[in-house]
Amino acid sequence: MKKIVIFSAHPDDETLGCGGTILKHKDNKDEIYWIIITNINDKNVWGSEKIISRQKEIEEVSKKYNFTKIFKLNHETTKLDKIPIGKLTKKIYEIISEIQPNVIYLNNRSDIHSDHRVSFDAILSATKTFKHPYISRMLMYETISETEFSAAIQENAFVPNYFVDVTDYIDKKIDIMKIYNSEIKEHPFPRSEKNIRALATFRGAQCGVEYAEAFMILKDIWK
Repeated sequence: MKKIVIFSAHPDDETLGCGGTILKHKDNKDEIYWIIITNINDKNVWGSEKIISRQKEIEEVSKKYNFTKIFKLNHETTKLDKIPIGKLTKKIYEIISEIQPNVIYLNNRSDIHSDHRVSFDAILSATKTFKHPYISRMLMYETISETEFSAAIQENAFVPNYFVDVTDYIDKKIDIMKIYNSEIKEHPFPRSEKNIRALATFRGAQCGVEYAEAFMILKDIWK
């Protein structure tokens, strides 16, 4: 049994990026912790009804994955770049020290959304090997409508070198994604059921299975 941490800059990142992998870890009897960095808090922007709806979605998604524990940092979404990064890094460091995970999944460093990029920088700073020797693997995941819409230049390319066969989990992943009913729409909207399945089909073809999720390795230590 391993301890797994899933970081989400926003709720839904976890399902889009590694929902099938989470379900596979759960079947493997691993302990899985969900760290959600942002939330929608401002009633003047989102309205009370949307804020309540989002919290219900988070609760329902959590039950589907049966996480061991959830940590909500509750920073205002789209405004992560307005807070001191040291404050975010310190909180992440404290949580990682509490959990002492073996494996971490996090947003891609070059996603178009600034919340994803700030989250990545803070997570990487907070998880240095000499401070957390129990972390043996760190993997970046791709998030539809964030990863592929980054500027098409070489340093932003998501080039996967680690794949997880999620053939047995793709349908449940899509069902969980549908809980976020404002985030998934009809094709050709990027976050459509058709596109989620198409990406999993493409990643599966890259590694010789029907459906897969793809990752980039940041750290992989054989102990």
